[in-house]
Amino acid sequence: MDIKKMIRDMTLAEKASLCSGADFWHTKTIDRIGLKAIMVSDGPYGLRKQEEIINNMGWAKSILAVGFPTAASLANSFDRDLVHEVGNALGDECQAEDVAVLLGPGINMKRSPLGGRNFEYYSEDPYLAGEIGAAFVNGVQEKNIGTSLKHFAANNQETRRMNASSEVDERTLREIYLTAFERVVKKAQPWTIMCSYNRINGCYSCENDWLLNKVLREEWGFQGLVMTDWGAMNDRVKSLNAGLDLEMPDCHGETDKLIVKAVQEGTVSMKTLDRTVERILTAVDRYYSNKKENASYDMEAHHQLARKVADNSAVLLKNDGILPLKESQKVAIIGEFAETPRTQGGGSSHINCFRIESALDALRDNPNITYKKGYVAEKDEVDETLLSEAVAAAKEAEVAVIFAGLPDSFESEGFDRTHLNMPESQNTLIHEICKVQPNTVVVLHNGSPILMPWLSEVKGVLDLYLAGQAAGAAAVDLLYGKANPSGKLAETYPLRMEDHPAFLNFPGTHNEVHYQEGIFIGYRYYDKRKMDVLFPFGYGLSYTSFRYSNAKLIVNGQSVSSSSTSAANGQNTGMDVIPSIPAKPDDTIQVSVDITNTGDIAGREVVQLYVKNAACEEIRPEQELKNFAKVALEPGETKTILLDLDARSFSYYSMQIHDWYAPSGDYELLISASSRDVRQRLTLHLENDKKLPFYVEEMSSCDDVYNYANDSSPLDAMLAKSGFTDTSGGENDSMGAGTAQMMRAMFADTPLHSILSFSSDKLTWKDIQDTIRAINEKQP
Repeated sequence: MDIKKMIRDMTLAEKASLCSGADFWHTKTIDRIGLKAIMVSDGPYGLRKQEEIINNMGWAKSILAVGFPTAASLANSFDRDLVHEVGNALGDECQAEDVAVLLGPGINMKRSPLGGRNFEYYSEDPYLAGEIGAAFVNGVQEKNIGTSLKHFAANNQETRRMNASSEVDERTLREIYLTAFERVVKKAQPWTIMCSYNRINGCYSCENDWLLNKVLREEWGFQGLVMTDWGAMNDRVKSLNAGLDLEMPDCHGETDKLIVKAVQEGTVSMKTLDRTVERILTAVDRYYSNKKENASYDMEAHHQLARKVADNSAVLLKNDGILPLKESQKVAIIGEFAETPRTQGGGSSHINCFRIESALDALRDNPNITYKKGYVAEKDEVDETLLSEAVAAAKEAEVAVIFAGLPDSFESEGFDRTHLNMPESQNTLIHEICKVQPNTVVVLHNGSPILMPWLSEVKGVLDLYLAGQAAGAAAVDLLYGKANPSGKLAETYPLRMEDHPAFLNFPGTHNEVHYQEGIFIGYRYYDKRKMDVLFPFGYGLSYTSFRYSNAKLIVNGQSVSSSSTSAANGQNTGMDVIPSIPAKPDDTIQVSVDITNTGDIAGREVVQLYVKNAACEEIRPEQELKNFAKVALEPGETKTILLDLDARSFSYYSMQIHDWYAPSGDYELLISASSRDVRQRLTLHLENDKKLPFYVEEMSSCDDVYNYANDSSPLDAMLAKSGFTDTSGGENDSMGAGTAQMMRAMFADTPLHSILSFSSDKLTWKDIQDTIRAINEKQP
């Protein structure tokens, strides 16, 4: 396909027409030049291809497909390879169904646990979200199918999502809300990026020249096309100039006319329109140049992959020696979700699963199982008959396993949650069963954090999240030890709804949402505040145990070793004081650690590397996740894990230079089993030759000059002349014994221009100006 020739041969009207969809799911054809259409389709964790549009909203029954675990579950796996495998599978399904672009993944940050669409996003941590997102995109696009990275950007709630303005400062945007997108773009180059509905600081994402042209394309090097979310177009001319290429769905020709008029009047250049058309044609060409004719895939094999992913994503939150169960135990299975599992969230990502395997399906051959419904999933009220039947069954069993969680009506696209509670019918059921059966396990189906008022009463909690169409089979695998839990929480579970960092500003008022918590979301906030949580970020138990030992910091091939170890149960046995090793930001920096399976069954451990930031003038998180690895180990086996760090691992976004900056200082490298379970520590002394620019002004303090200026000698000379630094007091000092201390503090904070007032006519205004000029002349 000769794209350049096609563009030359197209009329202005034809070019404009390509900038919007033909219908809900297709781009336009131009028969005259042989241009074909391509189809796009939801969704991020399964193919929601719609066969026939039956109304003006584009809704129709979708084809049967495989429902994989949702994004929230995938992130809990902390497994790049497994997520890549899911991407491969979805790419195969798209090839078989003639879908060119899969509309996902969604990688928005979980600013609040109340976000209605949190099940469709990965994490509260931008590094983890970016790594999992890149693995997914690379997996899909290896099959020559495009992805659409969404929703760009700062789209962190459903309430008023189509017009609310996310009011957020640039540092917070860069460090939290753009970082995951940046990582995916640079590591995977998605074919398309989908703009969000919302405004950012008053400007709609689809019309944001800074966001789309300057950041996305110029800084990050994005090569693909940018499309709207469905119906997100506001000002077509403004958005075209800002870098928005494709409007979806169709506009019935209305905005096409606006483009033609804008080109004719000169408000949009032909160069800009041609560039947009070229991006759209490139996507079409990439698909048809690599399309597999008569492609097919094995649905059953993909179902088994979904089961494998669910096995590896579930998080064991509590286990007081009750799990795994034995086949011979008499077990009461209780809860509607055991019969009809909640496998996914609601909205545009909802999959028409070809098969749903419940826990009861997987237990059909076990004669030691009894089942009672216990509650009606969509009812908050207690059904006394169902409750009494469940309690009676639990009392007669050796173990009660309660399948519980959030019903569809509690979390979905389109609305946010208003609380973190499970239905009262379920909480009451768990309390009542625990009164008669001390051996109680709860299996959770939820897309985001919940409160657990019964946690101290039960002996085990297994959190499946929304684990896809094989959720029930995976639950049985994990309960009976056919699979060993290895998931870790990709988000923090707070003790109370009021504890979460955005509580006072979610979901905002008057179409504005003020991100006043700044960079402190998720564990960054709880750590900084030293707050207790229900379960920390990165937390998850196993049926086996792991020892971390022999940590090494490697800089350009040189290493320092640690002889400290951790106990198999995760308790620290004492950390040696490790000498810091010097490094530059651009050096090759690696951390290695030995992980040993000290138990008697095979297991998989997620090794997490956090960087505890050096002290500097900017407020920074206590620690930040900067790498991780998942390692499979047989009993007694040891493997060495190598984790890379780069300059960004130590950097914050500096508003002085509008770029990333790594301050000099000592950084602790925390090799951890969770954000609050450090197993090994190393120290790196980073020496950055690049200094932030500092230019002295009249309001600059003396301390500012001494802390940041390259040469403070001009200030020394001026102060000596003024006598301002004389802090001695007379014998009858009326201000008391603290005079000297007070004077020193006053001196430190005094602006340069104020020294004139305390100089007893020894200085002139020219002396102040000359000193400022002399200091600034010696700045880099």
